[in-house]
Amino acid sequence: MATWWKRPSWLVSMIGMLLVSMVVAGCGTGTTPASPAAATPSADGVWHVTVTTGMVGDIVKQVGGTHVEVTQLMGPGVDPHLYKASQGDIKRIDEADLVFYSGLHLEGKLVDIFEKIGRQKPVLSVTDSIPKELLHASPDGVTSYDPHVWFDVTLWMKATERVRDELIRIDPANQETYKQNTDTYLKELASLHEYAKAQIATIPKERRVLVTAHDAFGYFGKAYDIEVIGLQGISTASEYGLKDVQQLVDTLVLRQIKAVFIESSVPKRSIEAVVEGTKAKNHTITIGGELFSDAMGEPGTAEGNYIGMVRHNVDTIVKALK
Repeated sequence: MATWWKRPSWLVSMIGMLLVSMVVAGCGTGTTPASPAAATPSADGVWHVTVTTGMVGDIVKQVGGTHVEVTQLMGPGVDPHLYKASQGDIKRIDEADLVFYSGLHLEGKLVDIFEKIGRQKPVLSVTDSIPKELLHASPDGVTSYDPHVWFDVTLWMKATERVRDELIRIDPANQETYKQNTDTYLKELASLHEYAKAQIATIPKERRVLVTAHDAFGYFGKAYDIEVIGLQGISTASEYGLKDVQQLVDTLVLRQIKAVFIESSVPKRSIEAVVEGTKAKNHTITIGGELFSDAMGEPGTAEGNYIGMVRHNVDTIVKALK
């Protein structure tokens, strides 16, 4: 069996990370550098991009087209709030030409790694250009802002423009392609935004209440005029207890809400506990379906891209509440 010291690439990667860590410790700033790092494409002329979530990866694929090859760290059903980088992830980040992540502390446990690697290559949060006045403050104290901005399609359009601008910065020779790809995708997103507004508006106002396992749909609620109630806070790192379940049960019974929703990246036992609690109070409530919150669906499915994911969520919500 090969031992670890006989794997040069593995060892080089670890040594590189240790050296970067020592540099950061010496600087003591804890922030990414003011000047963006330079970048060059791989030998094949294609930009090898590592991303965190499927939503970010979808933007990069749409904007970059044939000029990028995307490696995604977090697959379907993965909770980015609790995600811990494996040695393989460190290698994928280290070998990438550039890295895109969502930001606003969605990938909480990866932030330190991104800050360190950002001194060697471009590492970009796609949400860092969204004006702060458009962001929602986090009520649970885990983060400064609610990171689930992709649920307001108009804000995700700004994230798309951020990816475009970065690709143009590092690869100006192909800027026309990036601009054209972005314009095409932005038109599709604008159509998606109008679709979501129109469909949610068909739900009678008194039934327009979205109850989920964690509070990921705040931006969705504001953008498309639907009240949102989550059992857990904005981050799944925040714990919920019996008191939280009981409070939600009381709310559902009092307001005679008929449906709640599970999420693909959050264990459904929390919502199942709520359903059982309402039964004990002689109130019948159903699970209206599965929503995609922090992760998209399986590759190759309708929900395996951002537009399909949002349409699925909208259609599932409307069907259950209307």
